[in-house]
Amino acid sequence: MLSLGTKVIIVSDHFEQNLPVGEYGYIIAYDRNADNVFDYVVRVPAANRNFLLPDEDVELEDVLLQEEVDRIERESLIDFALATHNEELFKRIMRGEESAPEAEPTAAEGQSQKDFIRQVNLKAWI
Repeated sequence: MLSLGTKVIIVSDHFEQNLPVGEYGYIIAYDRNADNVFDYVVRVPAANRNFLLPDEDVELEDVLLQEEVDRIERESLIDFALATHNEELFKRIMRGEESAPEAEPTAAEGQSQKDFIRQVNLKAWI
């Protein structure tokens, strides 16, 4: 249940009420009638009207913006992978895997003695 005053966007028109799909509105009331399929009363300033809407027809503005950001980010990564001929990145994006942070080698992984001494001398010199 969305709270009163929440800014929402009408994303569909399941009951063919000639809703202004794509317009934003504000939740001004809940429809608590158990015999009714509608959940919210939404005020749409562009239409200067109130609409009764089910939960499926509205979505939070923040959720839609985040979905759009994710889509654009994915498309940009695909374009970058194709431009740089990075086949591994392209396959990972197309499979839908999240990129794991690169693990840095630590002393516990078995650093050679020469590398350890070189690292200590470098830090001591700085």
